[in-house]
Amino acid sequence: MRAKVTANMPPTTFALVGQKGGAGKTTLAICLAAELHRRGLRVLLVDADPQASARTWAQVATEAGRDVPSCIAMGAGLHKPGQLDRVAQAFDLVLIDCPPRHDAIQRSALMAADVAVLPCGPTPVDAWALASALELVEEARTVRPALKSCIVMTRVQTNTRIAQSAREALAEASTHVLVAELGYRVAFQEALAAGEGVTTFADSDAAAGELVAVCDELMRFAKLKARGRA
Repeated sequence: MRAKVTANMPPTTFALVGQKGGAGKTTLAICLAAELHRRGLRVLLVDADPQASARTWAQVATEAGRDVPSCIAMGAGLHKPGQLDRVAQAFDLVLIDCPPRHDAIQRSALMAADVAVLPCGPTPVDAWALASALELVEEARTVRPALKSCIVMTRVQTNTRIAQSAREALAEASTHVLVAELGYRVAFQEALAAGEGVTTFADSDAAAGELVAVCDELMRFAKLKARGRA
C-alpha cells in the first residue's frame, strides 16, 4: 500500500533548472522521480521541456507495464493559480524538468518551486555556465525569499583533476553544492531507454548507489522524510 497524502500538506516542489543543455536535468529528474516513487511517495513528474523526453520515457514505461510516477506536460504558465497548484494537490512531491535556454518556463517553475536543483556537468566550463541560471534563482528569490537552491554535479569521472577543479569552481557560488554526485555511467541511459529509473533497472550498479545518495541528500536538504510503503 502506498503512503497516504497528508491532508492540508501541500506537496514539496523541486524545479530542475539550468541554461546549459547536456547537464543531465532530464536524467536526474526522471531517476529521482522513479526512486521516490519506489519509496512509496506519490510523485508527479512535470515535463516542461518542449522536447518531451520525460513524457516519452513515461510512455515507454506505460507500454512496458511498469509502475512509474505520473507524468504530465506543462509550460510557462504552470505557476499561475489553477494550474500546477490544482493538479499537484494529490501528490507528495513534484519534480519539474525544465528546458535549457528557456527563461519563461524556468521563471515559471521557480515561482512554483520550493527547491531549485541545478545539475552541473563535470568541468569548470560547466560550472561557469551556471551563472545565468543562478541569476534566475536570485531573481525568483526577490519574490519568493524562502526558495532554496542546490547544485548537483553530474557525469563526473571520479577522482579526476578536472572534476575536482569543477567542484572548486562551484565552491565560489553562493549556492549549496551536494556532496553526493552522479558519475558518467551508461546505466543511466540504459535505464531511461527501458522506461525505468536506474535504481530499479540496475540496483547493484554504481549508478544506482550514486542516485540513492543524491536522493537522500536532496531530501535532507529539503528537510523531507521519505515515507515507505505501509
